[in-house]
Amino acid sequence: MTHTLIDLRSDTVTRPTPGMRAAMAAAEVGDDVFGEDPSVNRLQERLANLLGKEAALFVPSGTMSNQIAVKLHTQPGDEILCEAGCHIYNYEAGGPAVLSGVMCRTIEGDHGILDVSQLEDKIRPDNEHLVRTRLVCLENTHNRGGGRIYPLEKIEAISQWARHHGLAMHLDGARLWNAIVATGIRAATWAASFDTVSVCFSKGLGTPLGSALVGPLDLIQRARRIRKLLGGGMRQAGVVAAAALYALEHHVERLADDHRHAQILAQAIAATPGLQLIPPEVETNLIWFEVDPRLGNATEVALLLRSKGVLVHAAGPQMIRACTHLDVSQAQAEQAAEIIHRTLHRVVAIV
Repeated sequence: MTHTLIDLRSDTVTRPTPGMRAAMAAAEVGDDVFGEDPSVNRLQERLANLLGKEAALFVPSGTMSNQIAVKLHTQPGDEILCEAGCHIYNYEAGGPAVLSGVMCRTIEGDHGILDVSQLEDKIRPDNEHLVRTRLVCLENTHNRGGGRIYPLEKIEAISQWARHHGLAMHLDGARLWNAIVATGIRAATWAASFDTVSVCFSKGLGTPLGSALVGPLDLIQRARRIRKLLGGGMRQAGVVAAAALYALEHHVERLADDHRHAQILAQAIAATPGLQLIPPEVETNLIWFEVDPRLGNATEVALLLRSKGVLVHAAGPQMIRACTHLDVSQAQAEQAAEIIHRTLHRVVAIV
């Protein structure tokens, strides 16, 4: 890979900034399995306060954070309700089944967004032949939904329904920071409808790794034990917790830049024959678009764009995802948009 490539594959490809590296080098550390890492403890306290929960647990990845939550809220043989395109169901290697012995009942949403009316008949009757419906998992922003922000009123309606029926609520908030910046709605307001919330630092916030699970103190104490069971107990983890603390100070508000840069790409894609934005409105930093088969399949189009200096992600037979992030400037977004439009417009003209 050359340095001339503009990498739009994911917001996970970012590298620590000089300021973040300095914070990591200077981090005060201890053994986190003993609860003695000052930097980790500061991060966990800050996150609990920020999201309006009693406690937080720092973990290596968003997948681990989500799977700890599933295990916390369920017993083997239970069922969770989730949207058909969600990360927990599609991109976590069968974790609910393998790690917790639970089934996923998937419901097709509107670009990742469920309405409470779609859930009302999904609770299994109390019958020894049937699984027990136990947990509702939502995702905000929704990756495969095109980076859509979950409308707060829909979340609150689902939460009220879930609590009425004795179901737990978990939020996969890997890109919750994007929703916070795009709407101005506080983190604690988003989190209030959920028993547990997972947030990620290695996507839009640009850290090398790390996520966190927040919730009530008793659940987070149990979560520590599950983290250890899954191999997530870390020692001098303050080195990476310091990166997350730095990101919370310096990289949250700047997510608005990523959203603006995504609009530059979206406008070019919308203006290119043979490409269709899915969904048609881009709300945050993710741009999903469908490729007309006359252009080839998604992999072929991605390879063509790579040859012109732009990396995108082939996310399905005809579906491509582009993602703006900390390491893509406005000038690079404009250059990438021009390359996509010029290259693919020319191909359509030929065919």
